[in-house]
Amino acid sequence: GVTCNYFDNRYWSMWKLPMFGCTDGAQVVTEIKACTKAFPDAYIRLVAFDNVKQVQCSLLLVHRPTGAKDHQSPEKRSVA
Repeated sequence: GVTCNYFDNRYWSMWKLPMFGCTDGAQVVTEIKACTKAFPDAYIRLVAFDNVKQVQCSLLLVHRPTGAKDHQSPEKRSVA
């Protein structure tokens, strides 16, 4: 079976091997949709890397489960 792990936000299971050399955003969206369809009750995030500097340059939460209780609307959030 497939498991998703959470240890201080350090380890997440990968959907597939990294898409090295991908230059078509439609391919990324297709993979996000397939992952969401396979795991509708999971959080899904997209991680992007700079291929020259070889560092992470972006991380986005692209799917939150419908039943998630940890989301707050912007007007209810506080930075204080």
